[in-house]
Amino acid sequence: MKHPEHFLPLLVVEDDSAIRELLEEELQDAGYTTHGVSSAEDAIALLSHTAVSLIITDVRLPGISGIQLLQQLRHEGSEQGIIVITAFGTIDQAVEALKLGADDFLTKPLDLDAVRESVFRVLERQRLAVSHVADTSHFHGIVGQSDAMQALFKDASRLAKSDAPILLLGESGTGKELLAQAIHQESWRHDAPFVAVNCASIPAELMESEFFGHVKGAFTGANEARQGLFHSAQGGSLFLDEIGEMPINLQAKLLRALQEKTVRPVGGEREEPVDVRIIAATHRHLEKEIEQANFRSDLFYRLETFSLRIPPLRERGPDIEHLVFTLIDKHADAQHKRIEQIEPDALHCLLHYPYPGNVRELENAIMRAVTLSEDGTLRHQHLPERLREQLSQDAAQTTATVTGEVLPTPRMPTATAAPWPSLEEVEKRYIRKVLEATGGNKRRTAEVLGIARRTLYRRLEDSEES
Repeated sequence: MKHPEHFLPLLVVEDDSAIRELLEEELQDAGYTTHGVSSAEDAIALLSHTAVSLIITDVRLPGISGIQLLQQLRHEGSEQGIIVITAFGTIDQAVEALKLGADDFLTKPLDLDAVRESVFRVLERQRLAVSHVADTSHFHGIVGQSDAMQALFKDASRLAKSDAPILLLGESGTGKELLAQAIHQESWRHDAPFVAVNCASIPAELMESEFFGHVKGAFTGANEARQGLFHSAQGGSLFLDEIGEMPINLQAKLLRALQEKTVRPVGGEREEPVDVRIIAATHRHLEKEIEQANFRSDLFYRLETFSLRIPPLRERGPDIEHLVFTLIDKHADAQHKRIEQIEPDALHCLLHYPYPGNVRELENAIMRAVTLSEDGTLRHQHLPERLREQLSQDAAQTTATVTGEVLPTPRMPTATAAPWPSLEEVEKRYIRKVLEATGGNKRRTAEVLGIARRTLYRRLEDSEES
């Protein structure tokens, strides 16, 4: 499933409100976010402070025409995709629009399937075009457009040129091993081995042998000599994940290996030279571990000289949407599936869940959803229950906001009292309240009210006529 590069909204410029709303709903149902305006002047004003990936504009607009808007945007060097639509299309008009830089031309009455296909094609062409340009939103496969991740990529690239040890800090699931691999790939050691080990997964009694190797007969069961992880990573990088779990006695030997660039196998009599770059990681607060005598301060200061903190997903703002669609593509490809669209409620859940398990939790949720999808659409019921609860909580919050108004207790009208409002009037007032609480989002309003969108439109039209 390909989503607009940088995952920016789409802009619909159409003076017919019914057509504009219909286009926006169809695009939102296809997984896009949208803005809608009724004139070219409003479009220009919006574009002055809001970036979009694609513009769909009618030719005939009040004031500046769609063709004139196209000319102005291309003259200013705008690179957004532009699709021109009109009820009065001619071959000459289509040719003119395409010569001026339109990406596609559609005529009314609109075929909504054709609209979605056109949007997909234009955005796919944009994606392919920028794929040949340096993409700073990725760092050796790590996705990150947020300021925090861009700063991290810059620091990681700079430190990769050094041979000094690096300490990676961050919560579980933030991608510390991926960053360690990226640093290795960015370094001059990239052609040598990258060896990763989780210190928490090795029994304490075997850890020294795993790291430094052993000679034949060093202990019961050592029937032959064996090289350790340092030798396996010779010339490359050794990633020590969860270094806070390393026993205190082994920490002293690791420090010596860092300082002397030698290791002594268990049972051996001489030091053996090693050339390894150490990248360590932990989710623990090592200063507190030092206070509790669980971690050596000299090893900490040796590693902490160059440290990088990976921010949790909840601090990465725009990265979440980018990650969602990148991971959908990844797991759809792995499962040989084609995911065409994502249900708006599913996208809402994925974008608003806090992810205590960070990127790992997000990826597991998407892998599950892709696995359960059978018709090319990811739906909210495909997601884990804890994510679906987010939608229920948001709906409850919206309803609480709407129903927070205290209504007077009904009384029998008297001759001098105003009559009770009709049921129809109460319904209209309630619909307007819900619409206001959802920021004018009619799709969301219909969901809160529990009615179909067509029913909502009909009642709104009746309200305007009355």
